[in-house]
Amino acid sequence: MGSGRMEENLSETTEDQELDGHDGTRLVPLVESIRYRKRAQSAEKKVEGLAEQLAEANQKISQMSQDLDGLQMEQKLTRKLAAVGTTDLEAAVLIAKTRIQGVADEDVDACVEQLRKEKAYLFSGSTETGTFRRTAGVKDRAGQTQTAVEQAAKKAARTGRRDDLLHYLKLRRNLT
Repeated sequence: MGSGRMEENLSETTEDQELDGHDGTRLVPLVESIRYRKRAQSAEKKVEGLAEQLAEANQKISQMSQDLDGLQMEQKLTRKLAAVGTTDLEAAVLIAKTRIQGVADEDVDACVEQLRKEKAYLFSGSTETGTFRRTAGVKDRAGQTQTAVEQAAKKAARTGRRDDLLHYLKLRRNLT
């Protein structure tokens, strides 16, 4: 009975440990075989999980690479447009970005020149911008306020009333 149980608990395998027969098979306890199988399945699951993580990381890297290329192109456009004297840099960059979708550096210069010809209002010095002339401002009342303060001071000194004194102090405070 002992040997019958022993045979039930053994399984055949083709590994290089403890060869039992001449055909390359050996007997391993069933418990160990189950343990090895579970470890192998666990390792396969980990491999699948790591493969998914690697695919996600590669996808993120490619997305970040595209974003970086876009930012470098935008920075290059910003520098070139600022160098030629753009007044509205944001609008000029947006227009240039829509025109340049994945073109070479030589085309960036051509795009800036074309934008400068077509949208001259975005650049300073290329056309005369409508500047406003100075209009008539508020008249200088310094002389008038100075005489009003002097008159209020004389009135407050003459009457001695509290209201006249407060009026004089307010005018003097507004003057300075």
